[in-house]
Amino acid sequence: MKKVKEITSMLQEYSIPLILGVIFSLVVANINEEAYHHMVEYPLMGEGVKLFGHDFTLHFFFNDIFMVFFFGIAAKEITESVLPGGPLNPIRKAVNPLLGTIGGVVGPVATYLIIAGLLYTGSFAEFFDALGKAFVPGGIYDPEVDKAAAVFRGWGVPTATDIALAWLVAQLIFGKGHPAINFLLLLAVADDAIGLGIIAVFYPDPQHPVHVQWLGLVAAGMAVAYFLRWRGVQAWVPYIVFGGTLSWLGLILASLHPALALVPIVPFLPGPKHDTGLFIDPKDANADGIITQQEHDDAMEHHHGHSPLEQFEHQLKLFVDMGLFFFAFANAGVAFSSINGVTWTVLAALIVGKAIGIFGFSYLGEKLGFSLPEGMGLKHLLVAGVVAGLGLTVALFVAGEAFPGTSPFQGPAKMGAVFSAGAALVAFIMGKAMGVKDGGGVAPEPDGGHH
Repeated sequence: MKKVKEITSMLQEYSIPLILGVIFSLVVANINEEAYHHMVEYPLMGEGVKLFGHDFTLHFFFNDIFMVFFFGIAAKEITESVLPGGPLNPIRKAVNPLLGTIGGVVGPVATYLIIAGLLYTGSFAEFFDALGKAFVPGGIYDPEVDKAAAVFRGWGVPTATDIALAWLVAQLIFGKGHPAINFLLLLAVADDAIGLGIIAVFYPDPQHPVHVQWLGLVAAGMAVAYFLRWRGVQAWVPYIVFGGTLSWLGLILASLHPALALVPIVPFLPGPKHDTGLFIDPKDANADGIITQQEHDDAMEHHHGHSPLEQFEHQLKLFVDMGLFFFAFANAGVAFSSINGVTWTVLAALIVGKAIGIFGFSYLGEKLGFSLPEGMGLKHLLVAGVVAGLGLTVALFVAGEAFPGTSPFQGPAKMGAVFSAGAALVAFIMGKAMGVKDGGGVAPEPDGGHH
C-alpha cells in the first residue's frame, strides 16, 4: 500500500498522466487520424443523444464536465492567494508579480499578433482589418475567405500558464524554497484567471448564441453557496453539488463555457485563516524555510482541521491529476503533418512573448518602487518568464475554443501548445548558465545554519 502511494505521489508530482496523455494522443493520431477522431467523438450515451444541445462525446465530457474540477482547483489557489500570508495579501507586495502577470498576457498576445501579421497579412491595411476582427466576442471567420482574421482569433491561446508544470519545473530549476517559485505561481494563477475571463468573454460557443438570462442560475448557485457558508456548513460537497450544479447549468444554457462553473462557487468554501502555500504541504513549507514557525504551527492546525476549501483540493486532486491523461488524449491528438505557421506563432508567443512581457513589466514595477520578492533578482525574473511559457493544459483548452469545429488552425495551434513543453528545456539551460539555483529565500536556522 505504501509503495502504491509513493508511485501515485510521483505520478502526480511530475504530471505523468498529462504527459502520457499527450504522447499517447500524438501516437494514435499520427498512426490513424481517423480512428483517433472517432474515439474522441464517440457518443458515450449512444448516437444522437444530446445534453442541452451538445453531443455527449468523450471530448464533451472531459472539456465541459471534467475540466470543471480542474478550473475549480485553480479557483481554490486564487482564493487562498488573497488570504493573510498569501502572495496577494497585502496588495502592495503583489503589485510587482501582478504587473508581471499583465506582461505575461500582453507580451504573448502582442507577439502572436505581430508574427501572425507578418505571416498572414500582406499590408498594413489587411493587418489592421484582421486586428479589428480579432477581439470581437464570438467572431468566426471563414479561413478560405478571411484567413488573417481566422488566424488572429487565436490570440488567446498563449495567454495562460500550466500551473502544475510551472511549479514542478520551477522547483527543479530554482531549488525548493526559492522566492521565484511563489512569484511564478502567482503569475500562473493570475494569468489563468485572466485566461478564464478570455474564454468566457471572447470564445463563446459559435453554434449556440449567448442567452444572458440563464446567468441568473449562476447567481442562484452563488446564493446557495453563500447560504451554506452562512449556515456554517463545513463540508465541501454541498457547495459543489448544489451551487456548482446550478452554476454549470446556468453557463451551458447561457452558451458560455460550463468548465468555468466552479470559479464563482469555490471562493465561498470556508478556508484556512491564511494561505499555507500553493501546492505545498505545510510540513514541506516549513522544511524549506518558506514560512515562520508560528505560521507553520497554524498551517499544521488547519492541515489537520481540514477546512472545506483545503479538503476540496485534497480529495479531488488525485482524480483531476489522473483525469488529465484523458483530457490530454481528447485534445492533444494532432497529426504532425498539420504543423504550419500557426504552430510556430503560438510557440514563439508562449516562450518568447511571455518571457519578454513578464520581464519588461516586472522590471518597470521595480523601477516604480514595487520591488521583486527578497532574494529574487533580474536573472531569476528572466528564467521565471521562460518557465511561464509552459502553456500545455490551458493552452490546449483555449486552442479548442479559439479554433472550434473543423477549423484548419485548431490542430496547428494545439501542436504549438504541446511544443511549449520545450520551455522547460530552455529554462533549464538558461538557469544553469545564469546560476539561478542560489538558495535564495531559504531562511537560516537559529544556530546560523540553513534548512
